[in-house]
Amino acid sequence: MSRLSITGLAAAVIIIISVFLPWLTIESRHLVFTGLHTAGSNFGEPGRLNIALAVVAAILFLPQRLWAQRVNIFVTAFLVAWTFRNMIIFARCEMGECPEKEIGLYLSLAAAITTFVCTVFWKKKIS
Repeated sequence: MSRLSITGLAAAVIIIISVFLPWLTIESRHLVFTGLHTAGSNFGEPGRLNIALAVVAAILFLPQRLWAQRVNIFVTAFLVAWTFRNMIIFARCEMGECPEKEIGLYLSLAAAITTFVCTVFWKKKIS
């Protein structure tokens, strides 16, 4: 396995861990949201798709095949887009109330970008 594959696997694990960390805090209502726990809002559970895409990306980092890289480019690009969408939705101000963004949201975005970069720059050895 190459260094990029190992880094991509580690970033996928970080994405899964970041789903369980706090993403957002609304001080006035005493609410803390994670990727899976968004009770009291209309956010849904966006962390489920983050976990599913991170697992698929991690599995596709394992085989050193060209088809796996091509599929993984699509999966990780969708993961980055979904995570960026979560960042926009969770971080917006509504009705004059701006929530405080927590470490899980930033960590999720950074790890998603890292998985995409590792996928794009991974090179197959020609034998």
